[in-house]
Amino acid sequence: MEVKIGVQNVGRELVLESAQTPDQVAEAVAAALAADNGLLSLLDEKGRRVVVPVAKLAYVEIAEAESRRVGFGAS
Repeated sequence: MEVKIGVQNVGRELVLESAQTPDQVAEAVAAALAADNGLLSLLDEKGRRVVVPVAKLAYVEIAEAESRRVGFGAS
């Protein structure tokens, strides 16, 4: 699954592939917004951890991974 995180005052978004389900990511975002420490922490498919302060979050986009099409006529 692909997760895009927009950070305030940053021109590029953070993009990571995660093995978590969309519901698990949404729960992690909600928990981070409600927590006292205010940190969103997610793991990507390679085990790397991405930590973003929720005060700087602009948006979090959660999308199912698309199967990549190969060859002529793939649209």
